[in-house]
Amino acid sequence: MSTWQVGQEFTAEITGLTHEGAGVGRVDDRVIFVPEALPGDLIRLKLVHIKERLAYGELVEILQASPDRVKPWCTHAANCGGCQLQHLNYDAQLRWKQQQVQDALERIGKLSAEVLPTLGMEDPLQYRNKAQFPLGLANGEVVMGFFKKGTHEIVDLGECQIQHPLLTKLALALKDAVRKLGIEPYDEEQHLGVLRHGVIRVSFAQEKLMLILVTRTSDLPKQDELIAELSKMVPELVSVAHNVNPSVTNVILGRETKVIWGEPNLIDSIGQVNYAISPGSFFQVNPVQTKVLYDLVRERLDLTGDETVLDLYCGAGTIGLYVASEAKRIIGVETFAPAIADAKYNAQLNGIINAKFLVGKAEKELPKLAKEQTIDRVILDPPRKGCERSLLEILVSSQVPKIVYVSCNPSTFARDLSYLSQHGYDVGSVQPVDMFPWTRHVECVVLMSRVGD
Repeated sequence: MSTWQVGQEFTAEITGLTHEGAGVGRVDDRVIFVPEALPGDLIRLKLVHIKERLAYGELVEILQASPDRVKPWCTHAANCGGCQLQHLNYDAQLRWKQQQVQDALERIGKLSAEVLPTLGMEDPLQYRNKAQFPLGLANGEVVMGFFKKGTHEIVDLGECQIQHPLLTKLALALKDAVRKLGIEPYDEEQHLGVLRHGVIRVSFAQEKLMLILVTRTSDLPKQDELIAELSKMVPELVSVAHNVNPSVTNVILGRETKVIWGEPNLIDSIGQVNYAISPGSFFQVNPVQTKVLYDLVRERLDLTGDETVLDLYCGAGTIGLYVASEAKRIIGVETFAPAIADAKYNAQLNGIINAKFLVGKAEKELPKLAKEQTIDRVILDPPRKGCERSLLEILVSSQVPKIVYVSCNPSTFARDLSYLSQHGYDVGSVQPVDMFPWTRHVECVVLMSRVGD
């Protein structure tokens, strides 16, 4: 193998994409990863980092473009880290996401399950109901937007076509108000300043906004003036909360959030179910595709009205409440107590009386619940790290007949399915759902049925 040096340039054909969305090519039998390159591209690249059997390059010139390459439609696409795939046409994105899931199942899970075509959106724009905007200073001016790719340099927001327009409206108003009132943005390098983030949520159903102001300090200077200015500029704003995060951390929110003005919740709906969304609630960011996803879960549960369904990692109970009308009983389990409070409130909001929600770890609560009653179905919707092995072991020993697994991470999804497959469960067809168009992320759902049931 020839000796390579950083800065050296090569011509390469791109043949694949990494799970991060970078192009993959080969030169002299060495794999090279090149951001912004696409399968089918013939490119000129420059080496920026070299390892023993692989290297990382930067795109210098596209000599021949992939037939799937399109011109990004956002003015911030070259810098903003929010979208990774604006240069790839939407149909090709859906095919790649299907392949991403297929590859994970085969390589990580050693499974040959059928992966169905990804379910995309008819209009894959303006779908986000939540955004988190860091604030800072650049050349003495307040900036607010998203981080530049691979950095914590803020790309000042002008537009964002993947989020609801009201999110952008409030973000721009917040930046103007902070500048006008002289509120000091956070300096990440020095760990100084006051205002770290503006976290904004919108109800698609009611077109109302909630703003969470995240500060380094316990107080928010000119709080009343800021709220008065924002409510005047953006009449759709109905709730403002304050979160204190004094830590040197990449985690956005601190431990406690307090509503300081307006309504305690937003109300949004998925299908016929209404959900109260508090400042700390987890709620899927794409309500249009959330209905698609939840309908798939309900279909795979195949409920007759006589089943007890255990909803593990239930968050605010969104999936369990969505299917409650077709079950005998829903039991949700979640470690985050405020989310369980939201779930209970949401049950009351919808008049659902056959659902109860418990604070606790899924792997600890499952054995107790299995002793008290027969568990007919389990919904698994874990965080990106997937399920704890101990939980999977308990599920197997409890001989739950059917498990519907929802995942936002194909790697841990494949790992967990592999374990269940090796311990008595058939893997049904896997359905990817595009919850996050123009990004590398994909959600998927599958039914696992116990062999013989």
